[in-house]
Amino acid sequence: MDIRLARRLSALPAYAFAVIDEKVRLLREAGADPVDLGVGDPAVATPELIRRACQEAVDERATAGYPSTIGDLGFRQAVAGWTAARFGVTVDADSEVSTTIGSKEGIFHFAEAFVDPGDVVLAPSPGYPPYSRGALFAEGTPWFYPLDAQAGFLPDLLAIPDAVADRAKVLWVNYPNSPTGRCADLAFYKNAYAWCQARGIILASDEAYSELWYTEAPPPSALEVGKDGVVVFNSLSKRSAMTCYRIGWVAGDPRIVAGFRKVKTNLDSGAATFIQDAATAALRDETHVEQMRAEYLQKADMLVAALRAAGLQAALPQGTVYLWQKAPCGMTGLDLAQALLRPEVAIVGIPGELISEPLPDGRNPGRDYVRLSLTPSVDDVEKACERLRRLSF
Repeated sequence: MDIRLARRLSALPAYAFAVIDEKVRLLREAGADPVDLGVGDPAVATPELIRRACQEAVDERATAGYPSTIGDLGFRQAVAGWTAARFGVTVDADSEVSTTIGSKEGIFHFAEAFVDPGDVVLAPSPGYPPYSRGALFAEGTPWFYPLDAQAGFLPDLLAIPDAVADRAKVLWVNYPNSPTGRCADLAFYKNAYAWCQARGIILASDEAYSELWYTEAPPPSALEVGKDGVVVFNSLSKRSAMTCYRIGWVAGDPRIVAGFRKVKTNLDSGAATFIQDAATAALRDETHVEQMRAEYLQKADMLVAALRAAGLQAALPQGTVYLWQKAPCGMTGLDLAQALLRPEVAIVGIPGELISEPLPDGRNPGRDYVRLSLTPSVDDVEKACERLRRLSF
């Protein structure tokens, strides 16, 4: 019997993070001691108060049965309360918030609610793969706009051709931005909102890194400029080191949330209620977030100093858990990543072109960069810094 993958799946390239995992495995098999600055999975333990809340909730929810597809009301109320306190925006827990099984699941499935075959989804390059791959699975057409240094890693929306914008259903934005580390101000969201409103395009804002910022003022949310046609995605994965818990939410225009909920009802049975209880505890505590933010900044300072000592131009990110490191003159990001993978260095980073898509003109905006993660322990980052300081570019 001939077993064939669906075209939509067989046409996809290898997922970048799976490629990096394989490189780490090969280095270890060769006897090297790699420092993995590739995949952004926090090395710190999930804070004790969150673990305790989860443990207690397992017993309290012993006979809970299936969870609500849209999320437990207590968790949705916690999201609404946190949103009001953090951004000064009121969202209704009943109609304007829905739980997701982490941001990735929600982002990937979002297109199923609003994208028809042939519709365009505007996504950043470099950017999170589920923006475009969710569009492809919904039989839409991703169209990539660049995030370039000369534009401050912000999209030039006026450069998007009218013929493309006329077919677009969704504009994805992500700030604080992975992987560039750029934050956006309220003026950016006002411009993006006006541009989308004029064209009937949903403004979808991935705000999973909203609490990991290193600027004087915390970054704003897209919801601060309006809810009409706006939806935001957020997660506890990075904010509270809850990657394994798989919990997040969408919030915004109730019509958009209702459409997303209809997809969720048909796709899954919701997030475990005891995990939602743990997430509620996480949202009610800011102390652990401040501690994590301080530690990430410490590691960023360490890594930037070591990169500069090695002869590379490095700058502190404004947010997220990544450094978007430019390769030296005469090298591509892939060249730099391969140089760092030499057994005597054994530092793993992600070549920028693996998490960037070619533009309509064929250019890849990530070609000259490597993404380095700040998620390993302070000790591992120091180990990487020691190795970097022995290099000269």
